[in-house]
Amino acid sequence: MSNIAPATPMVSPRLSVGLDIGGTKTLAVLLGSDGEVLAQSRLSTTLGPVGVVDGAARAVQGVARQAGVALDAVTGVGVGVPGLVDADVGTVRHAVNLGLDGAALDLSALLSARLGGVGVAVENDLNVAAVGAAHLVEAEGDSTPADLAFLALGTGLAAGIVLDGRLRRGSHSAAGEIGHVPVDPAGPPCACGQRGCLELYASGSAVTALWPTTSGRPAPVELFEAAAAGDPDAVAARSTYARAVAAAVRMLVLTVDVQHVVLGGGVSQLGQPLLDAVRDALTDESAASGFLRSLDLPGRVRLAPGRVAVGAVGAAVVGRGTVLRARDLAG
Repeated sequence: MSNIAPATPMVSPRLSVGLDIGGTKTLAVLLGSDGEVLAQSRLSTTLGPVGVVDGAARAVQGVARQAGVALDAVTGVGVGVPGLVDADVGTVRHAVNLGLDGAALDLSALLSARLGGVGVAVENDLNVAAVGAAHLVEAEGDSTPADLAFLALGTGLAAGIVLDGRLRRGSHSAAGEIGHVPVDPAGPPCACGQRGCLELYASGSAVTALWPTTSGRPAPVELFEAAAAGDPDAVAARSTYARAVAAAVRMLVLTVDVQHVVLGGGVSQLGQPLLDAVRDALTDESAASGFLRSLDLPGRVRLAPGRVAVGAVGAAVVGRGTVLRARDLAG
């Protein structure tokens, strides 16, 4: 059982469904009472307020049907979505990639009504990924409450943070927004209005700027393949990118001292080569600092597991708390 939700008695067995709704695809999982993934599925996302609600309902119904579970046996549903989420009331706004850029969408209430009244919790997609990573770390046998940051290397750069088993949103829901910490005040302008933000150097978009693709394949794949083949320019570019990601890892450890930094997002699909490059950069940077060496930065970094949809798993864990309201999951 995960330590993310408060240890308060709830309906048993605790079957919950989690959805990770992105701009192109929706991932769904059914989580069993022991925290195991009983079924998972993927379907295309339909955009717009009506489309998002309809698609979410179909995803919940479909993954329950796949597992042979009646919908009324599901005790809670969690939904991870991009945009500005008010987790206390279950609304989302400014999720442009989902076609939600007008009035706030009351996703919790609308989806609950479509599902016969089951409780629905709504949370930011990065936060549910952090909760999912924490749940999976705990499932590996760690007896202590999870303490980690989920570092998403995607179009942008940000982290979801779980401290001592509890999701940390921050007073203004800005916890983990390290992508907009300036690391070079004289650097290029960032979309946030500042200059030289870390996002410009350590995100997936940064790889594309650093190593423009020539074949139409993902830039990170081309870069790391060329570096592995010995291309000196690619080796230098890989090192530059790895140092930027290492800076993000160092920033997270030195600010909140998490036990683990989990690399996720699109770039993390590179797998072990990315992990090795980041760990090597952290080792090099620690060589001249006894303080950094004492923190074992390379040993704290790991990859998000590829076998399951981490965000959907986290959403299902959040969904277990719908009886208590989503705010009870956060510290």
